[in-house]
Amino acid sequence: MSTTFRNYIDGTFADASDGRTLDVVDPSTGDVYATSPLSGAADVDAAMAAAAAAFPVWRDTTPSVRQLALLKIADAMEARADELVAAESRDTGKPLHLTRSEELAPAIDQVRFFAGAARMLEGRSAGEYMEGMTSIIRREPVGVCAQVAPWNYPLLMAVWKFAPALAAGNAVVLKPSDTTPASTVLIAEIIGGVLEELELPRGIFNVICGDRETGRLMVEHPTPAMASITGSVRAGIQVAQSAAKDVKRVHLELGGKAPAVVFEDADLEKAVEDLIVGGFFNAGQDCTAATRVLVHESVHEEFVAALAKAAAGTKTGRPDDEDVLYGPLNNAGQLAQVSGYIDRLPEHARVEAGGHR
Repeated sequence: MSTTFRNYIDGTFADASDGRTLDVVDPSTGDVYATSPLSGAADVDAAMAAAAAAFPVWRDTTPSVRQLALLKIADAMEARADELVAAESRDTGKPLHLTRSEELAPAIDQVRFFAGAARMLEGRSAGEYMEGMTSIIRREPVGVCAQVAPWNYPLLMAVWKFAPALAAGNAVVLKPSDTTPASTVLIAEIIGGVLEELELPRGIFNVICGDRETGRLMVEHPTPAMASITGSVRAGIQVAQSAAKDVKRVHLELGGKAPAVVFEDADLEKAVEDLIVGGFFNAGQDCTAATRVLVHESVHEEFVAALAKAAAGTKTGRPDDEDVLYGPLNNAGQLAQVSGYIDRLPEHARVEAGGHR
């Protein structure tokens, strides 16, 4: 039976206004298991209007109210842990046991962290810098935040975006990746329930599903005061250029190419052990993944042999296999990109382990 995901706007789940949809693929099987809205300008307008209308009420709440809401959201996430883990694993192909221990547990803890931060806002001293006048810096929320999350950590990235924004009194319009909407839509259901219980405006948190064009429409929309994306350097440049037109604030978390350095006096066994996790966890789909290793020439051959042996023995498989370190690459585009590295191997390079699907 196919699943249908929907946008969440002002407390109501809805399809895209023009009925367009995207297929959602289970990366473990390659099968389409769901559809999600391909949202356009009208949907983005509706979500931004809802957030803008709800923002003044949320802005004027006390830190204790925002803290209580976030604590209840964390409790509700914990109560629905099995559903969140299943949704995240289905969309990403990640092992269930690692998703629960390494992602869901920290995500819940991080919501609680920002609940505490809501009551620990940074203060600045006041002073008399002009005769008869007192100067003070006042911290205020910026307004509506347009947030675009990636597919490598959909649940964690959603938390890292919405939790601090809500804690500070902002309203949110959040877009998950087109390949991984499941956990974000479930979070919308959870947050909506908490806001309804506390009689708070549900328009402070909205979820819009869609593709890159949907994200562009969100970032370029005149309503948000801040745009936040996690993505490529090219995407970051585009967002910065767009934001400059109306001086939006930006929060950019962009891709990198993280090196590891192995010196001649290193414990090679420990280095290999750490690099297997650092390189292969989440199938290497991580901005902090150890994607290249620089090794001192005196230990190069020994290290390469040890790393290749360990890599060859690293297990991948289905999400329900508790003996695997990582699952499949998330989507066909990423598979093609990674496969291309092998196809374009330079003459001086050689494959020591793997090199095939």
